[in-house]
Amino acid sequence: MSSPTETTPPAFNSSDAKHWLAFGFGAGLSPMAPGTAGTLVGVALYLVLAMLPAVLYVLIVAGLFGAGIWAVGAVAEQLGADDPPAIVWDEVVGFLVAMIAAPAGIMWVIAGFLLFRAFDIFKPWPIAGVEGRFRGALGIMLDDVVAGLYTWLILHVLWIMVEASLRGAGAH
Repeated sequence: MSSPTETTPPAFNSSDAKHWLAFGFGAGLSPMAPGTAGTLVGVALYLVLAMLPAVLYVLIVAGLFGAGIWAVGAVAEQLGADDPPAIVWDEVVGFLVAMIAAPAGIMWVIAGFLLFRAFDIFKPWPIAGVEGRFRGALGIMLDDVVAGLYTWLILHVLWIMVEASLRGAGAH
């Protein structure tokens, strides 16, 4: 018998493709930090997709967003919850948004990961508002896309600053 403080794992249907997608290929079943586990799935996908031309990368991410709307909405409804922590496809897609045309290198991936997790966890304005304004699959997915856009912006500003600093250091 479980104690009241233990959480019951969500009902995962391994024969349903929507469940595989919504649960981030199983990452959402992690008993601790399922959102972080889902973001790590996003990192793995990014490392494969980063080799593609930017236009194709963006088209694939848009397709993954659309697939997420389909899967996340259905699974959240089946689970009877607005935004169950086990649904992590939104983190996967949000991280992929954050890394659109990101600079190459593992340090940028780590920076993107840390920034995205911070925005996803702390939800500064307007991320929390997006989550509250839109219900269902769109709300679940959009708050992480906005967190991804915040991350994208900061990563690119940092990239510009690093490039300018390196150019300046070489001029002396």
